[in-house]
Amino acid sequence: MVSHSGLITIMTRAARKAAPRLRRDFGEVEHLQVSRKGPADFVSMADKRAEQTIVEELRSARPDWGMLLEEGGEIAGNLDKPRWIVDPLDGTTNFLHGIPHFSISIAVEDRKPGGGTEISQGLVYQPLTDETFWAEKGRGAWLHDRRLRVSARRHLDEAVIGTGIPHLGRPDEGRWARIYGAIGPEVAGLRRMGSAALDLAWVAAGRLDGYWEDGLDPWDGAAGQLLVREAGGFVSDYRGQDRMIDKGEYLAANGDLHSRLHKLLAGALR
Repeated sequence: MVSHSGLITIMTRAARKAAPRLRRDFGEVEHLQVSRKGPADFVSMADKRAEQTIVEELRSARPDWGMLLEEGGEIAGNLDKPRWIVDPLDGTTNFLHGIPHFSISIAVEDRKPGGGTEISQGLVYQPLTDETFWAEKGRGAWLHDRRLRVSARRHLDEAVIGTGIPHLGRPDEGRWARIYGAIGPEVAGLRRMGSAALDLAWVAAGRLDGYWEDGLDPWDGAAGQLLVREAGGFVSDYRGQDRMIDKGEYLAANGDLHSRLHKLLAGALR
């Protein structure tokens, strides 16, 4: 049995408590009450119920911590304490269309002594497969009790790369098309799965060899980027810097592929 901190236990318990209702709602997706909060950005009662359950569990365990929530926005806490970053249903569009690929993402954001913040714990949970991907800074990335390592592939022509594709509400087709034009012809395949958190977890698990996407919110990639790094991979923004959460840009892969992908991506954006 792999030992982990009490925070991972709290996060796992919160995700697992929200999961049964998500599974039930997914099975009756046609009956969900759905509102629209923006172009192609759906929110369902399932989102709200899951978030409420997770918030209750996290607040019970750490009542003085702040929170950054996809649905509920920012909840102030003790500024000397960490805060939770929560996406209760990453892949809502998949969920509402009956596509069985979505996740719960929970991360802990710590304040660094010299200023700034960092993600110290992260968890991505897939309710339908009961897969718990988790990581702690300096202690590795795991799928349940199995240590995760990023893919060892070194050549782009063998690599399958995940991405996001522009759609209604995220209309920067020109930028994405330039990046695709540079990367697409060089790789074995591209995949658009519809859950950024799971895409990053899958890079950590070696299921995807790499991933790029922009226009993401903090809760989309906070946990996943830690998973990739703790699995031996590299994550950066499009300039190769450590500002992924701030800029909403992610490029993730093992060291060799990250270098090759970054060169192609940077060339496309010149």
